[in-house]
Amino acid sequence: MRFNHIPGVTVTADFAVENGQRYRYRLDVMLENPSTTNDTACVIMMNPSYACIEHADKSVQFMERVVFLKGLPEFADVGRLIVVNQFARIQTREFQGLPQDIGSGNNAAIQTAFAESDIIIVAWGCANPFRDRMRFVLDLLATMPGKRLYRTSKHPSRGKYAGFILPW
Repeated sequence: MRFNHIPGVTVTADFAVENGQRYRYRLDVMLENPSTTNDTACVIMMNPSYACIEHADKSVQFMERVVFLKGLPEFADVGRLIVVNQFARIQTREFQGLPQDIGSGNNAAIQTAFAESDIIIVAWGCANPFRDRMRFVLDLLATMPGKRLYRTSKHPSRGKYAGFILPW
């Protein structure tokens, strides 16, 4: 099933091909008519699916709705959503989270996205079997004081809007 980006956004993306595999390092979703404050939120998930400039996937569309459409006070001034992942290799089935799935530029992409953001949402829910990658993300967050941090109750692909965004 294909998902569309929500109406009223412009999307850009950073893709790469490495060793014959396709990687997505970053997806930027910007409101076409943002508020005057233009905060940036960053969501970090597990690994990318097929979301690109033309199409969203279930997780990306769900996060677009949470941040831009649901009227949550946490995101009232957000005009841009950056999507990054623990692993950058695009894969939708039987994902294993191997070291080669990280991608050569992914750590830098995550760090840059976090640095550019006012709000960071850790969106892998309660289950993250990738302990080394989780530790990398949490250690990086510890070096970024002043960010507003949230977590999700579930992975966005399995999320329900009620009770989805939780305090850090």
